[in-house]
Amino acid sequence: QVQLVESGGGLVQPGGSLRLSCAASGRTFRTSNIGWFRQAPGKEREFVGFANWSGGNIRYADSVKGRFTISRDNGKNTVYLQMNSLKPEDTAVYYCAAGPFGGSSPNTYNAWGQGTQVTVSS
Repeated sequence: QVQLVESGGGLVQPGGSLRLSCAASGRTFRTSNIGWFRQAPGKEREFVGFANWSGGNIRYADSVKGRFTISRDNGKNTVYLQMNSLKPEDTAVYYCAAGPFGGSSPNTYNAWGQGTQVTVSS
């Protein structure tokens, strides 16, 4: 089982950038697909993007495509979410998740981090 810890959230002005990190422990990290999700108050958890185990297959939600970038460093057991050109509607708690299948559904992931708050406001 993989254990995940997110970090890097905070308050940023519109148009700014943040980089979130998802640090993992556990033997299966290097073969796990890692997804990023977010949840705003009163809304359902929303897919942001995912990277397969090698980082060779990365997908994004349309709402973040061109602004967010996922990368993974298996040597450091860490996956990153670089967020640029942030908008107020990006405000949410961001979660990383690990699972054997990946994809855009949260149901395909079996390990979750505790989440990190991202607030985009002037």
